[in-house]
Amino acid sequence: MAAAFVAVSLPPSWVAPEPHMSQYKGLRTALEVPNARVIEERSSPLGLLTVVESPTIPFRYAPGLSLANTQEPPAQLAVFTDGDSIAAITAYGGDPAKVAYLDRTTAALPYRILERPRVLILGAGGGEQVLLALRAGADTVDAVEVNPQMIDLARNRFADFAGGIFSRPNLRLHLAEARAFAATAGERYDLIQMPLLDSFSAAAAGVQSLHENYTYTVEAMRDYLAILGPDGVVAITRWLRVPPRDSLKLFATATAALEAEGVAEPDRHLALIRSWNTATLLVAKSPFKGEDIAAIRSFAAENFFDISWVPGISASDVNRFNQLDQEYLYEGALALLGPERADFIERYKFAIAPATDNRPYFFDFFRWRALPEFLALRTQGGAAMLDWSYLILVTTLVQAAILSAVLILLPLWIRRDALGKALHRLRFGLYFLALGLAFLFIEIAFIQRFVLFLGHPFYAVAVVLAGFLAFAGLGSAVAARWAAAVGRGSAVRGIALAVGVIAILAATYLLALPSVFERLLAFPDAAKIAIALLLIAPLALFMGMPFPLGLGHVGARSETFIPWAWGINGCASVLSAILATLLAMHVGFSGVVMIAVVLYLVAPALLANRLTIRTMIPFRS
Repeated sequence: MAAAFVAVSLPPSWVAPEPHMSQYKGLRTALEVPNARVIEERSSPLGLLTVVESPTIPFRYAPGLSLANTQEPPAQLAVFTDGDSIAAITAYGGDPAKVAYLDRTTAALPYRILERPRVLILGAGGGEQVLLALRAGADTVDAVEVNPQMIDLARNRFADFAGGIFSRPNLRLHLAEARAFAATAGERYDLIQMPLLDSFSAAAAGVQSLHENYTYTVEAMRDYLAILGPDGVVAITRWLRVPPRDSLKLFATATAALEAEGVAEPDRHLALIRSWNTATLLVAKSPFKGEDIAAIRSFAAENFFDISWVPGISASDVNRFNQLDQEYLYEGALALLGPERADFIERYKFAIAPATDNRPYFFDFFRWRALPEFLALRTQGGAAMLDWSYLILVTTLVQAAILSAVLILLPLWIRRDALGKALHRLRFGLYFLALGLAFLFIEIAFIQRFVLFLGHPFYAVAVVLAGFLAFAGLGSAVAARWAAAVGRGSAVRGIALAVGVIAILAATYLLALPSVFERLLAFPDAAKIAIALLLIAPLALFMGMPFPLGLGHVGARSETFIPWAWGINGCASVLSAILATLLAMHVGFSGVVMIAVVLYLVAPALLANRLTIRTMIPFRS
């Protein structure tokens, strides 16, 4: 009653304070401009879209714009995603000359070597790259966007402002995830354009390092190359950070993908240029011809862009306009294309090894051995080079581990006499610890793995989490019957058989899921959700059995131990949710699942006494 009275009497803002946006986000900064205002908001599970108009100081968003540009961009509306990543909807009256400034961005490079190309844009955003393609005379344009709210804003709500570009007869707008669309496209393209849709501040802060991204993996690059025409090109633009991270990792990924496709000389298929704040990488299906190389050199010279790699480049060609103390990209490209590639990747201060579908953390650049140096240089900008998301996750793990140790060991010390022998306490405690870690390791790894199949982390979390909880609950419900039927009434025997099935299923999934996803990626969302649940069901069913069977086995010996067992398992679940992500970044999803399998296989031995083990051995053999 007293608590209810206090809650009612306090101001609403004290009881449930309204969330406020960080002052360092782009939206917050934009709204500080006089007369800037929010004119539209759209919210969905994919994020909050905020459209801002700024008549006093107009938006002029053109990443990678040349310092030689003399044309003022038309009026723009800024579309912020979750207050940060920005896309621009540009006022367009139908006159291509009004957007000629787009020709002077690094993203325009491929249009210098392609004539009337068939273009695929993976990430339509507000339509900036669509405008560039239309101005360049693209024959057809397929624009892919994953967020239906963004499509509605650009094609409907602000269609008149944007000049109706998304309703052009030679343009098709697709609601799809980029990788899924590319993997199932029925056409061949001359250009696949991957524009810059995230903000520089988000990239610089390392906030994306913990996010799975299947767009920039070796397998993704091979998918893109597979749908190119004979002379087709993939063009990817990223922010330029010094020392470089994104650009070199992309270069390494493209090189690995070309080699996987059987290309003997990948250096002849790559071109990389940079402006003062962006870098654009071209990956060609066929080797660049002499006229292509001449066109790249001419484009760079006209716009004061620096060439970091092109076939036939020499040291005298680099670092001419936007000069750096050291030409990192050229030196990195040389090393990544040479015999010392592995050594260069290992020695580099940032993690730039190619991302794969098994380890799709493209934005993870953290290296432990570089941490002391960056911290020592923190007053000179070293702290800004750190991927803070990784460090925050590690700090969270340490805090959770300390709290878990206290919560586990304190009750053990208080009730040490009631909980039986020390050896039994240790073995039983390790059993429930192993189960908590193993269950969440597999669950988290499956959530991350199914992001590619289901198209977005939100869908993967919802479907995989629901599937594991529902079918594991069903497994718990039938665990006693399972032990009675196949375990001859022995809980330990029933557990051993259940974890054996878990190990077999997990190993099978590790081998089969990539090919299954590849073949079924084109299915509609409803079908993919149903398939995901069917795949999860048998594994989750058996994963639900070891905990109740172990609880019954331990409870029969000491009922006092049961609350402690729940607590250990709960603490392990908290730890494993954090630890699984860290492990996946280092050993991949397959490694996380294999660790979980080992924990499951070890668990029955922690419960079994010598007699039980002797009776289980003949059965196992």
